[in-house]
Amino acid sequence: MSVSRISALGAIALSGALALSACASENNGATPGAGSTAGGSTAAGDCFSGDLKAEGSSAQKNAIDEAIKAYQTACADANIDYQPTGSGAGIKQFIAKQVDFAGSDSALKTEPKDGKVEADDAKASCGSDAWNLPMVTGPIAIAYNVKGVDKLVLNAEVAAKIFDGKITTWNDPAIAALNKGVTLPSTPIKVFFRSDESGTTENFTKYLKAAAPDAWSYDTGKKWTGKGEGKEKSAGVATATKGQDGGITYVELSYAQQNQLPMAQIDTGSGPVELTAESAGKTIATAKQTGSGNNLALKIDYATKEAGAYPIVLVTYEIVCSKYADAETGKKVKSFLKTFASDEVQKGLQGIGYAPLPAEVATKVQTAVDAIS
Repeated sequence: MSVSRISALGAIALSGALALSACASENNGATPGAGSTAGGSTAAGDCFSGDLKAEGSSAQKNAIDEAIKAYQTACADANIDYQPTGSGAGIKQFIAKQVDFAGSDSALKTEPKDGKVEADDAKASCGSDAWNLPMVTGPIAIAYNVKGVDKLVLNAEVAAKIFDGKITTWNDPAIAALNKGVTLPSTPIKVFFRSDESGTTENFTKYLKAAAPDAWSYDTGKKWTGKGEGKEKSAGVATATKGQDGGITYVELSYAQQNQLPMAQIDTGSGPVELTAESAGKTIATAKQTGSGNNLALKIDYATKEAGAYPIVLVTYEIVCSKYADAETGKKVKSFLKTFASDEVQKGLQGIGYAPLPAEVATKVQTAVDAIS
């Protein structure tokens, strides 16, 4: 199935999720144009000059690179610097007022963690409410590299035991039971995890905790608590897995595709589910909007047992101040994010493994971006 189809259908699913909730409350493709005003993109008269700094999610790096190129095509005097340091680092830098906005694969926490509440700290730093604005969506692949194994089925329990170091060879009986007829080698399993604090790690561990609570005893969070060898950022774990026979990791679809890594099918109890547009979309469609107003945070059901649903998905947010203490900074953030959320840029993400914002979601995000001051 083509990436374009995955992206388009996944986006439609997210549109449905937000519609329902509203009732209750380093590869770059072609650069889209940014000069028109259709869909909220930036016209030349709206350009800013000078610097805009952001950092965070490495999962969205390829997507935000597209948006930056689009913006700078129209606005040559703008310098936008995005550092893919990981979601945790991005949020910390945002709260510390070192960057103008953050990219994160999980929304700001509203519950205490280590004595702190991210949403409260962000609000205090901004001097106004901080908003979570979804910009791109995509599934998380369990990507692997095992010679002679082109098709692999895992379930949450077996995946949890692999990533906890309790299953150590590829011909383990638990893996074999899910892959009847497949010749599995005795190759040692080599787990690679994100060494930096990562929203991808948080989403993946939420899946393991929700779907296999007896096998995964660790808390969920941006910091990895299982076993394996750490590598920085999405590119690091994907590259390491590609170079290691017996390697396995969790990584965003776009990085698995770039590195030509096979991806495991996931059995949630209704049979193996391949990572496709339809299967990821079925899980995204169960998401609930937990934020209110222009705060568009979502909650995903990682333990879904719906037939044909691929359960490991994430939403990448841009975390912003609703009202910036420095009005000029607010204008810069608003101007750039209008381009990121525009129809032109979003459509350009289809070819690099992301789900662009559908019309209804784009409208909600554009409304929120327009309200930034």
